[in-house]
Amino acid sequence: MSERIDARGLLCPLPVLRLRKRLLALPPGARVTLLATDRAALIDVPHFCAQSGHRLLETVETAPGQTEYTVERGPQDDA
Repeated sequence: MSERIDARGLLCPLPVLRLRKRLLALPPGARVTLLATDRAALIDVPHFCAQSGHRLLETVETAPGQTEYTVERGPQDDA
């Protein structure tokens, strides 16, 4: 299962908050792709994953100033 969140144009902390909300609604192992233009997401998304028990599988710059993050839902009950 893979879902996509378009958070382009949103500023910190909104991209991570949208990612968190989506992950909470999914079962462990589900994948979400977050597309963001906020430069702070380069720090925020890996930190969020590490603190919440999720796996950041991939970070790819898809265009100048635009990054795509693929995250796998961790086994914990709370994100």
